Amino acid sequence: MTLHPTIAGVTARIRERSRPTREAYLQRLDGAATRAASVERMGCGNVAHAFAGMPLDDRFKVVTERAPNIGIVTAYNDMLSAHTPLQPYPDLIKWEARLHGATAQVAGGVPAMCDGVTQGTPGMELSLFSRDVIAMATAVSLSHDMFDAALMLGVCDKIVPGLLIGALHFGHLPTVFVPGGPMPSGLPNKEKARVREQAAQGLVGRAELLDAELKSYHSPGTCTFYGTANSNQMLLEAMGLHVPGTAFVNPGGDLRDELTREAARTVLGILKSSKRFAPIGRVVDERAIVNAMVALLATGGSTNHLIHWVAVARSAGIVIDWDDFSALSAVVPLLTHVYPNGSADVNQFQAAGGTGFVIRELLDGGFMHEDVLTVRAGGIREYTREPAMEGGKLAWHEMGASKDEAIVRPASAPFSATGGLKLLQGNLGRSVIKVSAVPDDRHVIEAPARVFDSQEALHVAFRAGELDRDVVCVVRWQGPQANGMPELHKLTPPLAVLQGKGFKVALVTDGRMSGASGKVPAAIHVSPEAAAGGPLAKVRDGDVVLLDALAGTLEVKVAAGDWAARLPAVMPQALRDANGLGLGRELFAGMRRHALTAEEGAPSWM
Repeated sequence: MTLHPTIAGVTARIRERSRPTREAYLQRLDGAATRAASVERMGCGNVAHAFAGMPLDDRFKVVTERAPNIGIVTAYNDMLSAHTPLQPYPDLIKWEARLHGATAQVAGGVPAMCDGVTQGTPGMELSLFSRDVIAMATAVSLSHDMFDAALMLGVCDKIVPGLLIGALHFGHLPTVFVPGGPMPSGLPNKEKARVREQAAQGLVGRAELLDAELKSYHSPGTCTFYGTANSNQMLLEAMGLHVPGTAFVNPGGDLRDELTREAARTVLGILKSSKRFAPIGRVVDERAIVNAMVALLATGGSTNHLIHWVAVARSAGIVIDWDDFSALSAVVPLLTHVYPNGSADVNQFQAAGGTGFVIRELLDGGFMHEDVLTVRAGGIREYTREPAMEGGKLAWHEMGASKDEAIVRPASAPFSATGGLKLLQGNLGRSVIKVSAVPDDRHVIEAPARVFDSQEALHVAFRAGELDRDVVCVVRWQGPQANGMPELHKLTPPLAVLQGKGFKVALVTDGRMSGASGKVPAAIHVSPEAAAGGPLAKVRDGDVVLLDALAGTLEVKVAAGDWAARLPAVMPQALRDANGLGLGRELFAGMRRHALTAEEGAPSWM
């Protein structure tokens, strides 16, 4: 299939824009890749320290026989249900490596925050910046420089982007990502949302709400909605960094364990000494980045990736921006309806065809590059197949037709001819909206603004009945420089209640929304942010705001002269004080001061 001209054009534009930085990156990669093996070039004391903790047999292999050594970077902890299954993976990997004449070591662990735990709390202000902490921890782990390859164990929101950014700084290493899979389906996501809306109105109490939440999040594995964590998995499949089809296989059982072993076998097959050297810095090129962007748009994935993938690309010397996403979204068809874009969860998505079906349809429709390097010998076509156990061995099967076209459809008959995300711009700045989750009759909202300096203030106004009308809620001082750009998912229930009453409601903010958010039109990531002098600082109560997802505009209806003359508000001192007090927030004060914009892929350690 011929590549769609827009896909080809955007890729060419990215390649040309990135030429100087990409060439410099590849030069560094090649320099690292051509060095002698670590046991030959490192000092004897360095080598002894590196392998002193190994079993004697492994130590003999790696030191005397020059066996390949895999570095494992793990994001395991007990706080994230999605990462609990990762606990036994290092032992599985070490055993499999031994069977193939290699060794493996846990190079290091990285922190992993659960956004579900910190949502609506001060801890959420550390969430986005934790991505770069994870990237640095990954780099620290790999900086031992004793590895021939790497395996990245992680799943959730900031963890996969952080691991990927860190790994790309060691781009000479062949690297495979290893997920844990989603938990089995519990209380349907729409029913959970309904109970949350009831709780917001005081119709049910804490006991009923807690019961619903416990039935939704009930066992090890990833949350079952198609938020940032599960979008991560879709993008890694589209970039060829997984064992094919591994994204949404549930934890436990023979298939999950065998896929983890296969990750070790896969990375050992792409070493520098092999016939097909595939270091991660070569796998992640302009085409792979575009393939990930296309997969995100075709599945209505998380808006967080408009921040994360800008930073991921930059780590490989590739420069992308929101205009690239917008151009792709105009031609990429929406192929899935998975919550919050529909009723199905990721387990139902997997049963209906899953990642393999989507990638096949995008390839066959000319929406993805097929001529890409992946961690598998069969290239990206291998990612159109579904894994299974047959006779105790791993096998892959070709995908047939969709098993449920209410969940996943072919490119010839999509849910929408355009992608799930839209760029908005106007006199309030640039922002993004996830249109795939918003009802068609809510794509254009024009109403008076109500301005809030915090999400808590919006909740107070909602409980007081002050928002029972057509309203655009402007929540500012939520950007990277202000307070770390927390997710504002706790705003979804009250705004959904207002929309359910028939009011025209929208959210405009320089903060983020969870990948689980939907239904209510939300112009998010507004850039430049209010704390950096952005236009949101000028908005006043009663100003008429227009959010038009059809035309791609976000503007306040104030005369140009009056708007230019209006002075911006100043961030309240109480908020400034709160951002420096306790619960770890003061540790990120320097990063906030030098934060990049959302469009630049915030944060920054500069």
